[in-house]
Parts: sequence; structure tokens; C-alpha cells
Amino acid sequence: SAHGWRDVLEPVMARYRDRKLRRYFRGDAAFASPDIYEFLEAEGYTYAIRLKANKVLQESIGHLLTRPVGRPPNHVRRFHASFNYQAGSWGRKRRVVAKVEWHPGELVPRVGFIVTNLSRPAERVVAFYNQRGKAEQYIKEGKNAIKWTRLSCRKFRDNEVRLQLHALAYNLANFMRTLVLPNEVEHWSLTTLREKLIKIGAKVVRHGRYITFQMAEVAIPRTLFANILRLIDGLRPAPLPP
Repeated sequence: SAHGWRDVLEPVMARYRDRKLRRYFRGDAAFASPDIYEFLEAEGYTYAIRLKANKVLQESIGHLLTRPVGRPPNHVRRFHASFNYQAGSWGRKRRVVAKVEWHPGELVPRVGFIVTNLSRPAERVVAFYNQRGKAEQYIKEGKNAIKWTRLSCRKFRDNEVRLQLHALAYNLANFMRTLVLPNEVEHWSLTTLREKLIKIGAKVVRHGRYITFQMAEVAIPRTLFANILRLIDGLRPAPLPP
């Protein structure tokens, strides 16, 4: 939430103020406030923040809100626009980028507006802003798959250690997903990895010279499991020459 945003942003930004870094800020419509724009501009940040639609913004892209002529295709038709806009509470005009999407089977388009001080083309501004949703998906994935919000210890220090262990498990799972998943399952979420590859039952059969783990092929076929093990084994460093 943008409520109390200064108490949150100022300590974080102070940490990077003296570093020679490119600094960016992405925010949803809750951060659409002239105070935040001015603060980011004064701090030298490049930003992209979603704007709620209004009549003036809609009129600025009226030519894109008319349904395209011809038979609708089976894919999404996407259009972009860029223009200057000044709300009543703003001290000056700022750049606004609009995205209009016509989806198959829908009578009205999906419209979004972004206020930004980026100079890149409109399509790239939208792509930059969309990374905000991707980051939120990673956070949501950590909550659902790793359960890192389960911090029920009585002491803060204990919960701190517990959260660090959750973060370590999350990073290890992402490490495995990035490096050792075959192409056909590289899209698996961490929840799917946990349920199909890690948190599964197996029967241990002991013999005189070896031990066999028997697992059902319902979750992971034998060939796929063997391929994953082969990729994991490939992460080992090559042996040093004698």
C-alpha cells in the first residue's frame, strides 16, 4: 500500500543514494500520487506507475477504442500510445503510456495506463512495468510452495532464522528449476516440483548388495526422472587431472 510510503521508501533509498547505480521504481495504482512522482524525480529514480482510467485518459486514446475493422483473428491484438497528461493535482505534465488489448470473443478492449519518466518506446515501457507482476508472482510462489509466512515462534530471532531457512529452500528450488529441469517441464512451478518430485512416497527394497527405491510413475515417468538425475550429476565439477 502507498499509505505511509515515505516511511518505507526513504530508508531504502537512502541505502543506495551514494551508489552509482541505475535506480528504477515500479508500482501499481496505489502509488499513483503526485507526491510520490515528485519524490522519485528528486531522488533521480526512473519510474513506471499504473494510473486508474478516467474520461480524459480515455478520450486521449479514443482512436484505439474503436473495434478494428474486419473479421476478428484468433489472437490478441495489442496497441500502444504515448502522450502527455496533467491531472488536476499535478504541478506539471507527465508522460503517460497506454496499452489497448482486443481479446478474441470480447466486445470491449482491455485498457491500461502507466505514468512514467522513461524515454524508451511505449511497448518497452509496458514490458518494464509488467515485470512488477512477475516479481509478485515469485513472492506468491514462496508463500504457497515454501510456506515462508509460517513464522509462529515466540521470539523474533527464532522467526528470523526460520525465514532465512525458507529463503534458502526457495533459492535452492529455483536453482534446480533453472539448471536441471528438462525442457518439457521447465515451466513447472515450485508447488508442482514439491508435489511431484520432492514430496512423494517411495518403497525401499533392501537386497544383499544394493537398495532399490520404488516410486510410482504417475507423478514422474522413469525416463524423465532419469534425465533429471543426469542433469543434477552434470553439475558436479570435472575431476582434477592426476
